[in-house]
Amino acid sequence: TVHFPAWIKVEQLKPYHAHKEEMIKINKGKRFQQAVDAVEDFLKKAKGKEQVRAFEMYLVFPDSLYLLEVKNNIPLGPQHFSPSYMTAKRHQLQQTWTSTQSPFDLGVSLLLKDLTDSDPEPSTIERLGAGPGSGFKWESSPVKDDPHFHHFLLSQSEKPASSMEPISKRLKIIEEDSGSTSIQAADSTAINGSITPTDKRIGFLGLGLMGSGIVSNLLKMGHVVTVWNRTAEKCDLFIQEGARLGRTPAEVASMCDITFSCVSDPKAARDLVLGPSGVLQGIRPGKCYVEMSTVDPETITELSQVITSRGGRFLEAPVAGSQQLSNDGMLVILAAGDRTVYEDCSSCFQAMGKTSFFLGEAGNAARMMLILNMVQGSFMATIAEGLTLAQATGQSQQTFLDILCQGQMASTFVDQKCQNILQGNFKPDYYLKHIQKDLRLAISMGDMANHPTPMAAAANEVYKRAKALDQSDNDISAVYRAYIH
Repeated sequence: TVHFPAWIKVEQLKPYHAHKEEMIKINKGKRFQQAVDAVEDFLKKAKGKEQVRAFEMYLVFPDSLYLLEVKNNIPLGPQHFSPSYMTAKRHQLQQTWTSTQSPFDLGVSLLLKDLTDSDPEPSTIERLGAGPGSGFKWESSPVKDDPHFHHFLLSQSEKPASSMEPISKRLKIIEEDSGSTSIQAADSTAINGSITPTDKRIGFLGLGLMGSGIVSNLLKMGHVVTVWNRTAEKCDLFIQEGARLGRTPAEVASMCDITFSCVSDPKAARDLVLGPSGVLQGIRPGKCYVEMSTVDPETITELSQVITSRGGRFLEAPVAGSQQLSNDGMLVILAAGDRTVYEDCSSCFQAMGKTSFFLGEAGNAARMMLILNMVQGSFMATIAEGLTLAQATGQSQQTFLDILCQGQMASTFVDQKCQNILQGNFKPDYYLKHIQKDLRLAISMGDMANHPTPMAAAANEVYKRAKALDQSDNDISAVYRAYIH
């Protein structure tokens, strides 16, 4: 559900273009910049067209509301900020974003954030039209006179501390027939900026593609974090951002109440716990250990047993997403194991992700994660196969992509990965070697369950070919190169 604020104070209105670069640089990441660019580009191209005849958009930064553009001097009145007007527009806007894939729609969907409806204060609307520099002409013309009027509020992720509220107020808890539970922020990125961080001391082991973004968001949202990484230099940036440095995994686990780890594979996960100066040496009764690496269920079972044998509490919490989603705090967290640890991690999961699911006993999250990555890896291989077959048969790859992105399989994943392939950009967002590892583990899981996985097996062979072509440390989209050599 999309929520819009019911009133806006005039002192929050400031010229957009005069402040745009400064505010984006201070408050937003690359994803936000790309979304703003997409919206602006669409508006330029669509100027004069009916669908944007009346359009205005705002960007909400801390304490300020930035006016982006008003088309054709459409007069705005108090009715445009009323709860009833916003409610009437929600369904129409949601349907538009679901059914279209223009850069404008994608940009708006990236930018739109959840804000809480509130009744307008009697004096607010008066101030809105009377304050200096408001730039608004207040009239009482009914909304229905302009059926093309769209009012979008785009909020940013860092809200002032005054908007903080108890976590329980901002979460939806959904019990499913399967027994799994989803703890879900109504809008994660908006929520991320106003969470109340846990007072527990947090440790984090592993600062790779995923871990770096996670730690950055934990720090940004006010958590006390101690970090460790096998390559110690990677810790420097986070120390500058306020993190503390742990000398060994054992020291981090000993110093912290909850220790997270996110490493590359089952061997690395085991070594981190069981190796010299490993986590196990720092575990004491009551200490929590959260394994975020994507590994096999057997590894999770082993780690759970050794941690709990020392009186520790164990949770697995692998994440679905990419480096960009990690940086944006938009991961999906799949958790299983000790339910009380899951609840203790609420503010951490809100900082790093948009949704978290509790899936029951330890091992279930590993199983679900492997299935998800098996599907993603197989899909990426199929897309690459389609692109290369198009080229081999004399068809335009760009046209293939354009057609694909107008159909039922349209998604930002398809568009971004294919565009990167056509541009020869294989900078890793998720390592190819890791998706191949996940395919291998999923196939093995299928073997143990006596369940066929022929599609995954075929995709696995293609990724193995790509690895043989030195694509291991490139993005998963580099599987494309397996088809052209």
